Amino acid sequence: MAIALDTSVQFLRGVGPRRAEAFHRLGVRVAEDLLYHAPHRYLDATTVTPIGKASVGRDITVVGRVVSKAVMPTRRRLRIFRAVLKDASGVIECAWPGQAFLDRTIKAGQLLLVTGPVKYYHGRQLAPREYVILAEEGDEGALDTEGLVLPVYPATEGLSHRVIRKLIGDHLDTLVAQIDDALPGHLRQQARLIPLKQALVALHRPSKPKGWEPGRRRLAFDELFDMQLVVARARHLAKEATEGLRFELKRELTSSLKDALPFELTKGQKRAVREITDDMTSTTRMHRLLMGDVGTGKTVVALFAMLLALENDYQAVFMAPTELLAEQHGRTIQQLLAPLGLVPEMLLGRLSATEKSAIRRRLASGDARIVVGTHALIQETTSFHRLGLVVIDEQHRFGVEQRAALIAKGQHPDVLLLSATPIPRTLALTLYGDLDICELRERPIGRGDISTSVRTNRDRAAVYKFVKGQCEAGHQAYVVYPVIEESEKMDLKAATTMAQELTKKLAPHEVGLVHGRLKAEERDGVMRRFRDGRVAVLVATTVIEVGIDVPNATVMVVEHPERFGLAQLHQLRGRVGRGEGESHCILLAATESAHPRLKRFATTLDGFRIAELDLQERGMGELVGTRQAGGFNLRFADLAEDADLVELARREALGLIAEDPVLAKREHHPLRRRIERHYERGMELFRVG
Repeated sequence: MAIALDTSVQFLRGVGPRRAEAFHRLGVRVAEDLLYHAPHRYLDATTVTPIGKASVGRDITVVGRVVSKAVMPTRRRLRIFRAVLKDASGVIECAWPGQAFLDRTIKAGQLLLVTGPVKYYHGRQLAPREYVILAEEGDEGALDTEGLVLPVYPATEGLSHRVIRKLIGDHLDTLVAQIDDALPGHLRQQARLIPLKQALVALHRPSKPKGWEPGRRRLAFDELFDMQLVVARARHLAKEATEGLRFELKRELTSSLKDALPFELTKGQKRAVREITDDMTSTTRMHRLLMGDVGTGKTVVALFAMLLALENDYQAVFMAPTELLAEQHGRTIQQLLAPLGLVPEMLLGRLSATEKSAIRRRLASGDARIVVGTHALIQETTSFHRLGLVVIDEQHRFGVEQRAALIAKGQHPDVLLLSATPIPRTLALTLYGDLDICELRERPIGRGDISTSVRTNRDRAAVYKFVKGQCEAGHQAYVVYPVIEESEKMDLKAATTMAQELTKKLAPHEVGLVHGRLKAEERDGVMRRFRDGRVAVLVATTVIEVGIDVPNATVMVVEHPERFGLAQLHQLRGRVGRGEGESHCILLAATESAHPRLKRFATTLDGFRIAELDLQERGMGELVGTRQAGGFNLRFADLAEDADLVELARREALGLIAEDPVLAKREHHPLRRRIERHYERGMELFRVG
C-alpha cells in the first residue's frame, strides 16, 4: 500500500503491531510523526580509526565486532565489563568499570561503534565514553559506517535506537517528499532558514559533524512560531476581542499616595506605574505580568493600580498564595494607605465564620473597596459590588482555574500578575506570551547590601560561630537544607537532624524548624514566631523560598548549595537584606568541585542575570518542571541559544494575528492546520465565528 503522512505507523514496512505499540509510547502514531522524532544526540563516525592504529593517549572512534566478552571482578569488589573488538586491522579491549549490567546488552558478534580515550593497562585498552550497537551478528550491511554522522534516537522497551534509525532511514525519502512547507517564504528568508524538506533530511541524515544544526534551527523556529501564534491569539481574545474597563486618571488617590510615600520610587517602579496606567486608561483589558526580585517594590506598584481603580469607584482585590504572605502584604498596604485614611480588608481562611461573613457583606455592598486575602477570595460565597482590578501575587503558585475564578467575580476586570521569580526574556515570552510584561530590576534605596561567600565543611565551625555572633547582636538567621530527613543513600545534611544539632550549638538562642511535611497551621506558627523575633534561627527546607519579610534577618546559610538551581539560590538569598544593615549569604558546599559555579552566582545580585545563567545551565525543561510551554512540547528550540528566533517569532506572530485573527486567509490555512493538529487548544482558539 502507498504510504501517506497520516498512515498509521503500524503499517510502515518493518513496524507491525508490537513495534507500533512501542512507538506510541514515544508519541509516534502516524508516519509523519517519525519525521519529528528527533535524535537526542549524534555519534561522529566521520573519522573512524582502524583499531590497529589506535595509540595510547588518543581520543578515538572505532568500529569493530565483539569477538569475546566477560565480567571481571577486582579485589575491591568492583565488577568490570570487558569486550574485545576486532576489525580488519586488529583487536582492542574495551573496559566499562562498574557496569556489569552491560553483559546483558552487548553480545558476541555485534558490531559496535565506540568512542573514548585509549589507555595502557596490560596493553592497549579503550575506555568508552559512549557506544552504539550498529548491527547484530551476521548483519554485514552496517559495516560501511566511515563518513557517517549517526543519529541516536530516544528509544523504549521493545524498540532500540538502532531499529528506529533503520526504520527512519528506510522511509525518510518517501515521507519527506510529501511534506508541505507552511512557513511563508518571506519569513523563511528573513530568518535565514532552510526549507522544511531540507531541514528534515539534515536532522536525520547529517552529512558532516554539526550538519544537523540548520535543520534543528528551522524546526525550532517552526515550533516557536506556532506557539507564538497561539499565545498571540489568546492575547487577542483576552484583550482586543473583549472590551475592558476604561479608567480615568483623576490623580486623586494616586497623587496622594505618591506625596505620602516615605521614599522615592525607583526608575523601574515609575516606568511600571506608567505602563500600568496606560493599560488601565485604554479601552482594552489590562493583562500584565510584573516581574521583579524580592525587595524591588512590586507591592507599591500594584497599590498605585489599585488606587486608580478606587478613584473610578471600582473595587480592587489582592490575592496571595499563603496567609503569611497575605498578612505581610496587608500590613504593607495598610501602612502605606494610613495617610490617605483608607483601611484594606483582610479575608483569610483562619478568620471566624462571623468575621468572614461580615467582610463578605461589605464587599458585596461596596462598602469595602480594597481587600487582601488568600483562596477565601475565590469561594462561591465571596462576591463583589463592582470589581475593577485583580492583583495576584506569586501567580505561578495558583492554578489557571483559581485565577480564572477570581477574575470571574467581576465584569472583565483588569488583571495584574506579580512574580518575585525573575526569568529570562526568552522564557517569559515563551511561557507568558499572552501577557504584557514589565520588569523591576533596581532595589529601592535603604535596602542593606548582601555579601555572598562560598565555604566548605572545614569552615563549618567558623560559620556556626558567625551565626551565633549575629544572634548575640540581636539579629536572626536562616539555615536551609535540601532534604527533610537523613538518608543512607544521600550524604546530605538534613533539616530535622541539623535542627537538633544547631539547638545545642547556638544555645541559648531558640531554633525553629519548618518543612513541607508540617501541617500548614504548625508551619505558619513557627514562621510567625520567627517574624516576631521569638525564634532566632529558622532551620528550613525551601518552603521559605518565597516567604515572610523579616528585616531583622541578616544571615542565610544554605547547606549543599550544589543541589539547588541558581535561581532558587537567589530566591533564598532574597530572604535577607530586607533591612538597612549588611546581610550575609553563606553557601556551605560539600565539595570544592562546586565552587566555580557557585562563585559565578556569588558575583551578582541581578536576578535576571542569574536566571539567564540558570537557563544556560539547566535548560528550559528543569526550570519549568517539564519540557513544555503553553501545551507545546519544545523538542527543537533551545531558549538559551535561540533568543533571536523567539523575538522574531513573537513579532511576526503578533503582526499576523492582528491582520488575520483566525488564520482564515487561504495562504494561512497550512499554518492553521498545523496548529490545530499539534496544539491541544488549537481548535478552540482558532475556530471561526
